[in-house]
Amino acid sequence: MKPERINVDGVGRLPVFSHAVIAGDHIYVSGMIGVQDNELHLVPGGIRAETTQTLRNIEQILRGCHATFSDVVKVNVYLTDMAKFPEMNEAYLEVLGQDPPARITVGVAALVLGALVEIDCVAFRPQ
Repeated sequence: MKPERINVDGVGRLPVFSHAVIAGDHIYVSGMIGVQDNELHLVPGGIRAETTQTLRNIEQILRGCHATFSDVVKVNVYLTDMAKFPEMNEAYLEVLGQDPPARITVGVAALVLGALVEIDCVAFRPQ
């Protein structure tokens, strides 16, 4: 079966990638940042606001793949400032709840558009 590329209206993206790719039983969501529109403007308010918006964007993409956060098995989080980890983590748990998937958080030098956080994930495709 050929991979299916998914793009969701209302979620900003650069033209060099798809929001997600469905391959077999898995959904691979591209790295997303806290943009609030198709014009790629970052949401104001710092790391908490960016984390929440990033996860809401991922939620829309998962919905476009007929999945939810409960189908996510692995999350990768990239932070430009590891000192902001506690704030990111609080926002993350507010969205994903107290039974989150596996995750790694990595400190990076910089992210596209000056974002403070970028998140990607892999989900198991519901039948």
